[in-house]
Amino acid sequence: MSDVNLKFGKRIKELRLRQNISQEELAFRCHLSKNYISDVERGTRNITLKVVEKFSYGLKVPMHSLFQFQDVHDESINN
Repeated sequence: MSDVNLKFGKRIKELRLRQNISQEELAFRCHLSKNYISDVERGTRNITLKVVEKFSYGLKVPMHSLFQFQDVHDESINN
């Protein structure tokens, strides 16, 4: 399990909960299965850019906002 997969999954779940929608509703909006959504949120899926685009569409947010999560490693590189 990759650290970035965990962070991305946490971000997807955060955005989904902010919109007060279920995994099933997000799956419908993204044209993915509920199990796939669950796997992504748990960080157990290694997704493609096409799936990132589907999440962007389903959550009605720009793609770059899906990657706005705290990354301690990136901060240490910039210092």
